[in-house]
Amino acid sequence: MSDATLTQARIFRFWLPLAATWLMMAVEGPFLAAVIARLAEPVYNLAAYGVAFSLALVVEAPVIMLMSAATALARNRLSYIRLRTFTHVLNAGVTVAMVIALLPPVFKAIAVGLIGLPPEVASRTHVALLILLPWPAVIGIRRLYQGVLIRRGLTRRVAYGTMVRLAAMFGTAIILVHDGRLEGAWVGAAALTMGVSCEAAASRFMASGALRTLMGTPGEATGAAASWAALTRFYYPLALTTLLSLGIHPVVTFFVGNSRMPIESLAVLPVIGSLVFIFRSIGLAYQEVVIALIGDEQEGYGALRTFGTVLSFGVASGLSLIAWTPLAGVWFRDVSGLTDELAAFALIPIRILAVIPGLTALLSFQRAVMVVRNTTHRVTLATIIEVAGAVIVIWVAISFLEAIGAVAAAAALMIGRIGANLYLAPAMQVKG
Repeated sequence: MSDATLTQARIFRFWLPLAATWLMMAVEGPFLAAVIARLAEPVYNLAAYGVAFSLALVVEAPVIMLMSAATALARNRLSYIRLRTFTHVLNAGVTVAMVIALLPPVFKAIAVGLIGLPPEVASRTHVALLILLPWPAVIGIRRLYQGVLIRRGLTRRVAYGTMVRLAAMFGTAIILVHDGRLEGAWVGAAALTMGVSCEAAASRFMASGALRTLMGTPGEATGAAASWAALTRFYYPLALTTLLSLGIHPVVTFFVGNSRMPIESLAVLPVIGSLVFIFRSIGLAYQEVVIALIGDEQEGYGALRTFGTVLSFGVASGLSLIAWTPLAGVWFRDVSGLTDELAAFALIPIRILAVIPGLTALLSFQRAVMVVRNTTHRVTLATIIEVAGAVIVIWVAISFLEAIGAVAAAAALMIGRIGANLYLAPAMQVKG
């Protein structure tokens, strides 16, 4: 494949099902936030759901990059078997970590001692996190199979799996709301767990043909899959990257919990995050596209860069259109179900974060190129810069400037992301 044969139309066709997959997943957040906002004691339950989900994301972090790893490395039987075993080990590890976090003394130290949650929020958070116990390992399983599907060019099947996920999530939420006995945060956690479990099962079923092909493909495991040591060296920086990038959310929650207007900030942040993620998700889908299509000699670099530039501009413009127009009020009040006070409270943070989706699309392209070049350590360093920048900004804003928590969090996340993009920019020179 030459750069000339990799047309924008081909990239679009490959990317569209993956973008649809991420976009469908992005619908989960607003839907569940809207459900929780319409149930009893919405402020406490929105805050509890947001904290539980943030903690679950941190535990899940080590398995996130399995999809990228499978897309890049699942070339034959030996490489796939090695990846599959590696996945099982990671899944066992994250499940043990989740169990440890749920132990009452440990959870109390995190939720009350570290984050400073009030009892009304902490008790709801603990049960929601318990319901999310299977979440990390199930995510690891489905991301392995999704990577195999992407490697084989079967991106539509990835989207079909996500449709199964959404149907299961919606159905679970509707049944539990109708039952009426569960707190809103618990309804959200149960719906998420059921959704990803069904998606993992569907992904395994749809990958059956691709797996048979892989298992029948002879050859030595090469490159990063050549040995356990090589695979660990390849994957460790990616796992650390996601651990750091997702770990920022509990850190932000800690600072927000000790800021001005903490309960209001904790209540709106999941709603704001859900809206931002709708547009970020479209860019996140681009990472596996670049890994799959760039070519062994990176001959597709130019075409992929062009597509990524247009994509970055498009998603940033889309969120800005909502954040800076009356559509923001429509979204927060009418769609998300926030009160007039909370809807107004969310305006400044969402406007600060309006260009984050564009920066995310750019970062997806940058990270993918680093993965293809087997320089995954650069991805980790970029994330360290992003997290450190965000922590410094939110610490200064809350501890010294006495900023409102949600505003400080938005500014910190924005500045941190810019730092990561700037660090990776010089490393993006075309090889050859």
